[in-house]
Amino acid sequence: MQNEKKYWSYPEAEILKCFKVTEDGLTEEKAEKILNEKGENVLREGKKKSVLQVFLGQFCDLLVIILIAAAVISMFSGNVSSTVVILVVLVMNAVLGTIQHVKAEKSLESLKKLSSPNAKVIRDGVKKELPSQQIVPGDIIILEAGDMVVADCYILNNYSLQVNESSLTGESVNIEKSKCVLDENTALADRINMVYSGSLVTYGRAEVVVTATGMDTEIGRIADLMNLSKERKTPLQESLDKFSKKLAILIIIISIIVFALGLYRHMQLLDALMFAVALAVAAIPEALGSIVTIVQAFGTQKMAKENAIIKNLKAVESLGCVSVICSDKTGTLTQNKMTVQNLYADGKVFSPEELDTKNCVHRYLLYDAVLANDSEVVNGKGIGDPTEYALIEMCQKIKSDDGKICRDGRIDEDILREKMLRIEEIPFDSDRKLMSAKHSIDGIDTVFTKGAVDVLIDKCEYVSYSDEIRKMTADEKEIIREQNRIFSENGLRVLAFAYKEMTDKLSIEKENGFTFLGLISMVDPPREESIKAVQKAKEAGIKTVMITGDHKTTAVAIAEKIGIYSKGDIALTGAQLDEISDEQLAEKIEKISVYARVSPEHKIRIVDAWQKKGRIAAMTGDGVNDAPALKKADVGVAMGITGTEVAKDAAAMVLSDDNFATIIKAVANGRNVYRNIKNAILFLLSGNTAAILCVLYTSIMALPVPFAPVHLLFINLLTDSLPALAIGMEPADPGLLKNKPRDPSEGILTKDFLAKMFSQGALIAAVTMCAYYIGYSQNAAMASTMAFSVLTLARLFHGFNCRRKESIFKIGFLSNKYSIGAFIAGTFLLLVVLFVPVMSSVFSVSTLTTGNMVKILGLAFIPTAVIQIVKMIGEGRK
Repeated sequence: MQNEKKYWSYPEAEILKCFKVTEDGLTEEKAEKILNEKGENVLREGKKKSVLQVFLGQFCDLLVIILIAAAVISMFSGNVSSTVVILVVLVMNAVLGTIQHVKAEKSLESLKKLSSPNAKVIRDGVKKELPSQQIVPGDIIILEAGDMVVADCYILNNYSLQVNESSLTGESVNIEKSKCVLDENTALADRINMVYSGSLVTYGRAEVVVTATGMDTEIGRIADLMNLSKERKTPLQESLDKFSKKLAILIIIISIIVFALGLYRHMQLLDALMFAVALAVAAIPEALGSIVTIVQAFGTQKMAKENAIIKNLKAVESLGCVSVICSDKTGTLTQNKMTVQNLYADGKVFSPEELDTKNCVHRYLLYDAVLANDSEVVNGKGIGDPTEYALIEMCQKIKSDDGKICRDGRIDEDILREKMLRIEEIPFDSDRKLMSAKHSIDGIDTVFTKGAVDVLIDKCEYVSYSDEIRKMTADEKEIIREQNRIFSENGLRVLAFAYKEMTDKLSIEKENGFTFLGLISMVDPPREESIKAVQKAKEAGIKTVMITGDHKTTAVAIAEKIGIYSKGDIALTGAQLDEISDEQLAEKIEKISVYARVSPEHKIRIVDAWQKKGRIAAMTGDGVNDAPALKKADVGVAMGITGTEVAKDAAAMVLSDDNFATIIKAVANGRNVYRNIKNAILFLLSGNTAAILCVLYTSIMALPVPFAPVHLLFINLLTDSLPALAIGMEPADPGLLKNKPRDPSEGILTKDFLAKMFSQGALIAAVTMCAYYIGYSQNAAMASTMAFSVLTLARLFHGFNCRRKESIFKIGFLSNKYSIGAFIAGTFLLLVVLFVPVMSSVFSVSTLTTGNMVKILGLAFIPTAVIQIVKMIGEGRK
């Protein structure tokens, strides 16, 4: 249960007394006792289904229930072999679904292990590093820049600590912390004397005492709420549910008609029942459930290789009809790394590479960037404030032959800092918006200052140029402000730099009388692949919307560079969003491309607005605050690297590379999966339609039944499954992302689909009945054998027709090797049934002559020849 004590309102002494701890920390013995009482410092997940529950859940599907009903009918009609075969297929399907679910869980577990941090703890007066799971309330933790906060804590000693709490509050700006006592009604975002689990230390350090762990933390409270949330059905699930209901009703009606017709013709009860069973087995696509599962499973495996881990197998297809992607900016569309863009000094704008240490203004600007800076770059990784280590990275790339400040021909910040030792400093704070540090430069005490442009230029009395130092005038200030405005309108963050020589003690009151050096602009640059991905999304009819906590000007500038924001589009802030009604939002939403300074509630409202317009929306996120929106979205996409565990648990897909481009790849894969599933369903149903028409025809004409149930099960489960799976493996083509997303409300059984299904089924039925009559001229057994052989072979040929809507000559006969393998394997199985004596007796087939085989081959090929000619004529017209 959430810890209700309001520790932020306690003085330090009372906190230490409450947890019975001193500054030497807990003893190992006491810590172990607390760990046993409180449990490990981990988030408790929602009650997960056991493997058995997942397995049994695979049978809770209407198609599966229909198949079970068919098995029961077969059993009561005395056909035990049919019952066994159907049940084996159902179990195989359930096993496949269960295996995929377990695989996805393992992928997520490996991600969790990668993101599990350690903490620096004081126990028995000794500093040691422990896994976060072993942290207990009362532990004294040392926090430093770059550390992840592993529990809710109260600040005991603070040294300029800044924390990014975006995972909890959604606020991307670093929060300055302070040692103080607050009112007990202070809101979460304003509790500056507390740090919370899941936050990141970006600057400074502090000593803190743990007040809550695991599910008692603020992040744990949200995790508890998320465990109660429910998921939405995918469009394919809804389509298959509708399809299953219609198919079930159709099968029941036709079976009753055939059964009644048999009794009317004075057939024996068992014979009439066998006719009805044969028709039911012919109508039910027994392999459909397995094929849908297998195709989706192959889709998830392909996506995992492309850095998209699918948690829910059925979510693969949902991606295929996504029409809106609401994406975070930082890290997903951008590189999540501040980079210096342009500098302004000596009256000119120039790139970092053009910075010349022989120019006195450039040189002092470089000193300021490195010395008024507390960050460092270790093994290519920035430690400290992202803005500050962007300045260090800039300096490292500058070439120079000055041996005093260089190493291997490049500026070295460590050499600079060693030779120009820091004497005093005043850390940055949000009120002053400045940082100042006094250093000794060639024996002269010099104060370097950096900060907000508008603040610093008002504290400058002079401007430095390479040939002189001028008085700061109103005109000079206007020139600097204009350059700042130009940088800002391009989405750049701008810092101003200044210096002065001073022997007095450094204090806030002395932060004036500076000489202005210049401006440095920086940005979190867009990922190059994001720009291409957004363009692909546009071509695919998918609208990309940027949702960010950044300022509106920055957000719009980045959105323009990436291609999300165009002339005529609307950008809204969270405050502006609050001022408009749901009806007004619905009217404008198609034109809104950027949402800036938003809260978690805003994200949910945005997703809800799109869903009310009938659109399938994907939402990206990484923080705990994103979890409700991820759960509400049709496809929630969590970040695998920067994402919190709560966000990953709420999402349907996890990006292991945090890259927007990966989402577009997943969408293309999802479209391909759906297209292939639909083509596989067309293949199965058109073949089953042929069998139904044959059974209906012979029933009406009072002819002997053309197929035994075992014949139809052989076709549906073996020879049909192979081409259907091959169709499911059809490779994607570039045209998939040039079509608009499909309408999620559109079912599988569209007019076009039904027309193809009945026409193709009728064509196969026609040649099958031709074969039936050829065989019937000899006897009923030969009629059944000929009909069974032609129907099987015709459906194997038909697999090539259903690969794509284009002709086989356009898509290439060899472009899907699985379809060729399926045809060969299916033909081999048919030959085994026809010519291996043991199998011939099981299937009750008659001996065929060479002439019979030629007729079977010719008749079976006719439907494919006709369908391919029609496709070629259509292509010729286009």
